[in-house]
Amino acid sequence: MTRTILILTMLLPAAASADDGSASRPAGTAAAAVAAEQAASQQTQARPESRTRRPSMVGYIDDGLVHSQVRIRFDAGYNDQFPDRAEFFYAKCGCYMGLATAIPEAFDPNAPGPGLGVPNNVNFQQLYIDAEYAPVARFSVFAELPVRWLQPQGFQAIPPFPPFSNQSGLGDIRAGVKVAIVSLPRSTLTAQLRTYMPSGDAAQGLGTNHWSIEPALLYYQQVTDRFVIESQVGDWHPTGGSAGVPTASADKFSGDVIFYGIGPSYEVYRSDQVRFAPVVELVGWSVRGGFQTEPGGPLAGAAAAASGTNIVNLKIRARAVVREQNSFYVGYGHALTNADWYDNILRIEYRYSF
Repeated sequence: MTRTILILTMLLPAAASADDGSASRPAGTAAAAVAAEQAASQQTQARPESRTRRPSMVGYIDDGLVHSQVRIRFDAGYNDQFPDRAEFFYAKCGCYMGLATAIPEAFDPNAPGPGLGVPNNVNFQQLYIDAEYAPVARFSVFAELPVRWLQPQGFQAIPPFPPFSNQSGLGDIRAGVKVAIVSLPRSTLTAQLRTYMPSGDAAQGLGTNHWSIEPALLYYQQVTDRFVIESQVGDWHPTGGSAGVPTASADKFSGDVIFYGIGPSYEVYRSDQVRFAPVVELVGWSVRGGFQTEPGGPLAGAAAAASGTNIVNLKIRARAVVREQNSFYVGYGHALTNADWYDNILRIEYRYSF
């Protein structure tokens, strides 16, 4: 009996100790859980917000997203038959300087464009270096530095108007601002204003010889996780321009050009590093004023009104985005209408976003 009491006396403290440990364990576990939850919350707050919008995939329609980026773009256009149309591509043909006796009412000693030859087919290449900077989420400023190469492929057979050679050099510099009027996780409506400066040598076909402004609205809509529609509408408005035809009239050779476009894209491949999407862009222009030199040259009626000319192009392209910041774009465009700025165009682009 004495031995039994002794054994019980030894076991009771051990049991009490075990009970204390088991009772304290849930409290320790709860404290650890609270600490882990607080640490996870701090990590979540410290982690930057992930991009909810898919990067812009279009290449001819302007990017409706407001962000910081640097872009290098190269265009090669073929068969421009009316390069001075509304002074949109280059300035009024220099051939009007040779009409002092032939057609006095169309004679323009100040015609700034290349000449005296009258080209009926011009190929060109343009290299653009663009930079956009967004100091805040909904506002950015941008500038575009273009370099142009011009190759006339043929001229009208007009003896007093000799052909001119290939030309190259700085084009008309552009700069502007973008403001996101509406900015939602899956859609953006952006107002853009671009200014064209007459920095290109108009006598070489490198510029228009007048200032222009270009207000536009850009819309981005992410329909699904992979499908996006992007669009634009705007007006290229010349604030100056050469004398019209006849030169005594109040009309200008330059004219407003309304432009519009829509570009759906669908990601057909996606990984942690790469996104790939084909893009189809339908782009149009409506010339609302100005003149153009006719194929027969100034001696065959001087110029015709460019107003009412409608141009529609189809662009078939593809874009690959690598690690969200690097983007590569290759595409081909073709005129769907008889009137055009060119028959065909090839565009290659690299874009770095930051």
